[in-house]
Amino acid sequence: MKIYNKYIAAIAVSLVLASCKAPMATVIQDDVKNNIPENFKQDEQQDVNNNSGTTPWRQFFTDPNLVSLIETSLKNNQELMITLQEIEIAKSGVVAKKGKLSPTVRAGLGAGVKKAGRYTSEGAGDASTEIEPGKEMPDPLGNFEGGLMANWEIDIWKKLRNEKDAAVAHYLSTVEGKNFVLSNLIEEVADNYYELLALDNQMDIIQQYIKLQTRALEIAKIQKQAAAATELAVKKFEAELAKSKATEYTIRQEITEKENQINALCGRYPQPIVRTKESFMSTIPQTVYTGIPSQLLANRPDIKQAELELKAAKLDVEAARKEFYPSLEISATLGLEAFKPSYLVKLPESIAYNLVGELAGPLINKSAIKANFQTADAKQIQALYEYDKTILNAYLDISNLMSKVKNIDQYYQLKSQETQALDQSIDIANQLFKNSRADYLEVLLNQRDALDAKMELIEAKQKQLSTVVDIYKSLGGGWK
Repeated sequence: MKIYNKYIAAIAVSLVLASCKAPMATVIQDDVKNNIPENFKQDEQQDVNNNSGTTPWRQFFTDPNLVSLIETSLKNNQELMITLQEIEIAKSGVVAKKGKLSPTVRAGLGAGVKKAGRYTSEGAGDASTEIEPGKEMPDPLGNFEGGLMANWEIDIWKKLRNEKDAAVAHYLSTVEGKNFVLSNLIEEVADNYYELLALDNQMDIIQQYIKLQTRALEIAKIQKQAAAATELAVKKFEAELAKSKATEYTIRQEITEKENQINALCGRYPQPIVRTKESFMSTIPQTVYTGIPSQLLANRPDIKQAELELKAAKLDVEAARKEFYPSLEISATLGLEAFKPSYLVKLPESIAYNLVGELAGPLINKSAIKANFQTADAKQIQALYEYDKTILNAYLDISNLMSKVKNIDQYYQLKSQETQALDQSIDIANQLFKNSRADYLEVLLNQRDALDAKMELIEAKQKQLSTVVDIYKSLGGGWK
């Protein structure tokens, strides 16, 4: 008997040792944070205490119509609703992983019947057995049972706790993902709103020029009758007028599409967008303070999301590695069992219980476990690269937008000067044309140049406002 015990002990030790030969995970150097530059521009010092990314969006946007649109989009946007359900899914994943740490207890009832062959050891034994004095074992033999069944995997290697912690990190990353969707949604609504106001102002400009070109055409016709102009001048003015009217219909279509784009972001069917276009050109962009690059780690939801996904990937690797270790499971049952329902209440004779502990680990054909481990290890490295890329792109976005803010401001100032000069030249050219001291081509060219300049000035204002919104979002603003 002692020899058998030695063999059993040797087999158990061999099982444990063979199971514990787990491969090592790739050690990744998570030093991305340490490589971030101190400032967005090396030749400038940023104010650490001022960072527009921490400003709540209700304080950043002051247009009441825009604020109303943002509020509607936050209530109805379908993409945001989908993201909220992803959070619920991740939350359920945490509950499921946490549940594995506790025993599983089930209650059950069962009934069955069995007949053993008479010429078998079981059948012969039943035939010669009396349940009570003078009462033979029934044939066939029924079986009725009911009770509790428990199963519990002891987390001796912290594998289940790693899985739970990974699920928690993934859940937190979905929350940050929701914040990033919020930030993007607010940026989209604001950008489209400013584009719509720009189109409204371009529509006003084109309608003003249609009136101006109509008067110029009338003058050309009068001069032709007086032999002071030719039919060619009349046709040129007619062509220019037709071109402007065609542009008007193009802008009308763009306005309709832009309104519907905003309605789509608000999760509603087409309806007019309430707005005030008159103050668009006089709107002064918000002053944006960038702070320092290291603040992006705390402000930007996409960076925090990538960091949490990296944490979850590391924990997944640990859990996959521990699949190579033996697991300890305890099973237990406690209940009542008898061949006849009336005997179930005869206690303690009808009480039945079972308690089993099992230590088992993989020995042969570990390919599935190895594949899962290698997949988790690769995803860990992938998550590190994703984290690194997210931080780098965030830094580059702000660096580009800071430069764009300055350049678009200069561009807007110069376009304003150009527009003023061309407006004056139109008045001069029209006066000279009336007095037959200027050619019709001079009038047409001045009108075209002035129209193009005003259209570009409106576009510059829209870019000015949208760039400020973009840098606000890039700094991590918009979700608070």
